[in-house]
Amino acid sequence: MFQDIAPYQFKNEFTNRKPAETDYVIIANNDQFLLECQLGVPTIPTYASVNRFFPQIADDIIYLFSIDDKAFFLSMHEASEAGSFRYYGIDIFRCLEPSWTAFAGATAAHLALWYSTHQYCGRCMAPMKQGASERILRCEVCGLIEYPQISPVVIVGVIDGERILMTKYANAGYKKYALVAGFMEIGETLEDTIRREVMEEVGLHVRNIRYYKSQPWAFSQSVLVGFIADLDGDKNFTLDKSELSEASWFARDEIPRDDSTLSLTWDMIEAFRMHDI
Repeated sequence: MFQDIAPYQFKNEFTNRKPAETDYVIIANNDQFLLECQLGVPTIPTYASVNRFFPQIADDIIYLFSIDDKAFFLSMHEASEAGSFRYYGIDIFRCLEPSWTAFAGATAAHLALWYSTHQYCGRCMAPMKQGASERILRCEVCGLIEYPQISPVVIVGVIDGERILMTKYANAGYKKYALVAGFMEIGETLEDTIRREVMEEVGLHVRNIRYYKSQPWAFSQSVLVGFIADLDGDKNFTLDKSELSEASWFARDEIPRDDSTLSLTWDMIEAFRMHDI
């Protein structure tokens, strides 16, 4: 899946280290990210490259995490496109090569969006300050502390014997088949969320809910939690047309092919196809 970058190791322990010339820097402007594009191929720029083109911002940067011995930093200072630098949306990180830089870029973008939307205290509107010993933002006026935000999302493979229910979103850029999914609401357990989302989206009951895998998913600032659940009762579904455009039951040998298992959704679908769940 997207986060599987072995043999590289993701290290997200908080530190205040300084950048080396070969470390990487993400420059964020709202939901756009300034990357270096060489011969038409976007890459995350090194500190040396950023320092050469944007010396005014190179030293005012935030340490994010490391992958092996390469550190990743963030700058939220305004910078215009210059030289080989171009702005891209977060989806660019789905396809960067090598794949470990794609995961790193998306994770950096997740943190960048948190920093950019928490610059001021939500209680008293004073500027927020970075923590010195942990990744927090603290209001020095009223004491409010904010931690990086991660929204839990359930993905549910609804199974009816040898068939799995697959759906398509109604109002999303992603047009391929997926599984029933939704954000967890306050006061719910993960199991409550599963039962509610399946009922809301397709009007079905489920039982025998069991955990499959999880996945950090920076594109929605969330952690995806995958479950398998058995159909309980009537197999005839009723679509919530505001959420879904289509739903169908597929036998294992009827499941459409996809060229990627980067997402938890398609990892689950392929596991079902191969009789692994």
